Parts: sequence; C-alpha cells; structure tokens
Amino acid sequence: MPETTRDPAPAVTRALRVLELLEQSGGAPLSLSDLARALGAAKSSTSNICAVLEDGGMIRRVEAGYRLGRRTAELGGAFAHEFNQIREFYGVVEADPVLRGEVVQVAMLDGEYSLYLARHEGRAHRLGTPLGSRLAAVTTGAGLAMLSRLDDTRVDEAIARTEAPDLPPAEQIRTQIAETRERGWSVDPGRGLSGIWGVAVPLEPWRPTDPPLALGVALPAAEADEQTIERLGRAALGVAAQLTNPFLRPAG
Repeated sequence: MPETTRDPAPAVTRALRVLELLEQSGGAPLSLSDLARALGAAKSSTSNICAVLEDGGMIRRVEAGYRLGRRTAELGGAFAHEFNQIREFYGVVEADPVLRGEVVQVAMLDGEYSLYLARHEGRAHRLGTPLGSRLAAVTTGAGLAMLSRLDDTRVDEAIARTEAPDLPPAEQIRTQIAETRERGWSVDPGRGLSGIWGVAVPLEPWRPTDPPLALGVALPAAEADEQTIERLGRAALGVAAQLTNPFLRPAG
C-alpha cells in the first residue's frame, strides 16, 4: 500500500488555515460555521482553535463572526522591516520633492503575486493597494517591475500560473516587461485596480537571500499623461538608487 503523509500537527495546520480563510475573505467576517465548514471540522474543535487565536490577538470576535486581529499586522510589520529598503523607505520618499506628494508603495514578489508591504501616503485621498494585498504580478506596475529582473523562462512560468479575470495576452505581458527593462520603469494602465495607474521600478536586493522588491507610485488615470508618467518614473529611479546597499553602489 502507498504511504500516506501524516500531518504532524493538525491543530496548527487548522489554525493556519483559519488565518488564511480570514485573509482571503477581504475583510468580511466569517462565522464559526463558515470556518468549520471550510476546515471540514466539528464546530467544537474549530471553536477551540479560534479561542486560542483570539487569546493571542491573531483574530478578533465581531458580531458576525471573526476577523483578523491586530497581532497579524504587528507580525506583518516585523516581517517587512527585515528588509533594509523598507526601513529606509519612508525617510527617503519623504525627502524626495516629487514623490513626497504621491502614494508610494513597496511590494514583494510572492510566487506569481505582488504582496504589498509598505506605503507612503502623500495624497489627501487614498489610492492604490491596501497593505497586505496580493494581486497578480502581471497586472500591476510593481509586479511587472519585479518580473523584469527575472529571466524569460521564469517570466513565462509566472504568466502560465496566473489565474486572473481579463488577463492580457501573454505576448502583451512580455512586451510590457521588455519595455520595462528598456526604460527602467513599468507602467500599469489600470489593470491592477480600475481607474488607478501605476509606475514602478525594481529595487536592488541588499542581500542575496532577499526576495524581489519593487517601489511603485499610484496615480489617478486622469493624471496619467506621458509627461507625468516619465516624471514619476525618473523620480522612482532616483529613490530606488538611494535604497541600494551603499556597499554595492558604484563609486563616483
């Protein structure tokens, strides 16, 4: 008989799944019955898991069920600050005369997704992608910027794995990546978020083990003329240069 892989810690696996389900709900609360059904577990054991997660601040109870708790934000912030670029990001952007008045974000490539880790709010009205969001990389400026640093084989793998509505043809995505490599910044014409354009540049890793990161600027589609896009792209390149490991910068 074939060997079966036994879960060494099923309660931990279910707890992680609860967190994943709440993350995927987009902020909508999930009831105990919803969670138990998704886990394929009894409500009593699901309730015990939720009680432990609630005590640890990982989830919180609301009238309609459960939502993610503040502790998840704290852990996410601690993870983001592992990267030197993010620790320096806020001060460098605030000092830049062009980008200080814009919405600027840092994203990480997570498989075929852009995961948003840090955000500078330079506008009175909120734009762009909320922290912690995961969007298909091929549909975002930040994702295209990060993919531009990968070889063509890995780019094709990311395109093949992506499942998203209204996905552009693969050849169009490849053209966008080629243009990004040529000019230094990517342009997202509102595919990641309707009505919001993005301009982004890749960030150089400080350490060989760092994942691909990118710095992106969000702007309303009505402002996304060619001159503005180039101005933001060049400013983003300048900020990215300042976020490079100083020991790896060329002399001069």
